[in-house]
Amino acid sequence: MAVSILSSAWVYVAVNCAYERLTGWSREQLVGRNVFEVFPGGAAGRSADQLRASLERVVEMAEVDTMPLQQYDTEEPGRPGVFHERYWTILNAPVLGPDGRVALIINRVEEVTGFIRELREADSGTGLQPQALAARTRAIEAELFVRARELQEVNQRLRRAEAREHRAAVAAQQALQHQRQVVADTSHDLRGPLAGLRTRLEVALTDPDADSHQILHSALYDAERLGDIVADLLELARLEANAPWRTQEVDLAHLVRAETDRRAQGPRPPDLTVDLAVGVIVDASPVRLTRLLNNLLDNAERHARARVDVTVAQQQGKAVLEVTDDGAGIPVDEREKVFDRFYRRSDARRADPEGTGLGLAIARQIAQGHHGDLHIADHSPGTRFTLRLPLHDPGSAGGVIAGGNAPNAG
Repeated sequence: MAVSILSSAWVYVAVNCAYERLTGWSREQLVGRNVFEVFPGGAAGRSADQLRASLERVVEMAEVDTMPLQQYDTEEPGRPGVFHERYWTILNAPVLGPDGRVALIINRVEEVTGFIRELREADSGTGLQPQALAARTRAIEAELFVRARELQEVNQRLRRAEAREHRAAVAAQQALQHQRQVVADTSHDLRGPLAGLRTRLEVALTDPDADSHQILHSALYDAERLGDIVADLLELARLEANAPWRTQEVDLAHLVRAETDRRAQGPRPPDLTVDLAVGVIVDASPVRLTRLLNNLLDNAERHARARVDVTVAQQQGKAVLEVTDDGAGIPVDEREKVFDRFYRRSDARRADPEGTGLGLAIARQIAQGHHGDLHIADHSPGTRFTLRLPLHDPGSAGGVIAGGNAPNAG
């Protein structure tokens, strides 16, 4: 059995004696050279392209690939440009390295040139005229090639079906893991207020001297905390379920001005400054965009030392909203984690013990649902959240957004 070992870049690493005898090339002539340098394939057909495609499939899929019967002419050693007609069946198999990737390829070849020639010789004894004989031989060869190609197509369909099944299994596993994590996170966050509510009720039932007004007030606080968590979870569920919502033209500066003016009327420890460019219009749900803004402002005010800045601008064809605080900032390695549900840094728990840990997760979901993105930009000192949204499409007068996948309907 003629076998060679190729690297993942298709360079000869080793060959056996049968391979040397079959190809006419010695081990010293082959090792260290690319297979296509030694066997360019000649002028007949697309044999080199088909071999390359087979090797690429082996590297990509880490699976055995059997090539159909094909003509792959070989160059005579020592005589460049002199090719001989040859027919082969080829099998390529992966060898995985410690990292699970394909490190080497086993290339097994079997020559069937003699079989093809015997077919031709058998036909030469049938008494057929040369033209008819040639036609019959070509028909037999064509039939062999057709059946071999059909086998290869079946193998390719099987590989594609297997790949689809694998992707579906991975997606199902990820969805299951996601659901488990959601249940675990939800249970963890609900446990606190539920335990507090139960303790207060037990005290009210067992201690006749307990202050019922204080107990009811504390119980109401726990119930409100539970309500906040449930409301945020329902909002996240609606967003993740791709529930559609209506959109309309929204003047981003007007929306920001309205919310910051409303906040100025209540207790607001940090100074809140705004710098709003006019005419920055987006297609959005005003209710959800307002919630996104308030979640960012709540987070900024929670961590700011003295100042929160809000800007609206138009940059590179996008509407850009930035909310910046002058607090301690967020380390680079935690900038993505803060968008995970229930993730709360220790300073956030100290600054706002009753927070749900869902505000930033909801804000990013809303941004993505509007075909935009929300991330933390480099800024010192403090933290800068940057929201980017597509500008209003003049050809659309509002529409529906469904989970960030459906375009606005005109």
